Amino acid sequence: MATVELRFSALPEHVRTARLVAAAVARRAGVDEAVLDEVRLAVGEACSRAVGLHESHDITSPVRVLLIEDEKKFSIEVGDGVTGDSGTARGVDEAEGVAESDAEGEDEMGLAVISGLVDDVEVTAGKDGGLIRMTWPTTTAAVLP
Repeated sequence: MATVELRFSALPEHVRTARLVAAAVARRAGVDEAVLDEVRLAVGEACSRAVGLHESHDITSPVRVLLIEDEKKFSIEVGDGVTGDSGTARGVDEAEGVAESDAEGEDEMGLAVISGLVDDVEVTAGKDGGLIRMTWPTTTAAVLP
């Protein structure tokens, strides 16, 4: 199992770099060429979501991205530093009768886009922050040049 770890300051301009690195590592891991655009888009959405959560919660720690190559699958984990609920879709606060904020609506939309791009996606939140884990099958064993 090979792993590449990427950490970047929660700034929107770093999301593009994360997308490029993810696509390159996915290609090397044996992810089908036809799926690489989905990998790029999903990583972009997940990283943009993490950057937005860091900005809205005044978190200075970096966004974490793990690119994990297993025997027959390739996984990407994007972690944010927001502990607890991690901004996952909360919907309408029934006790207050208040609709979700614009930031929460954007977060929910980002998760919907990711779910549409990736068949195997898991979103979790805990004491160490939120995590989106996306997994794709690999078609061939990676061959080094």
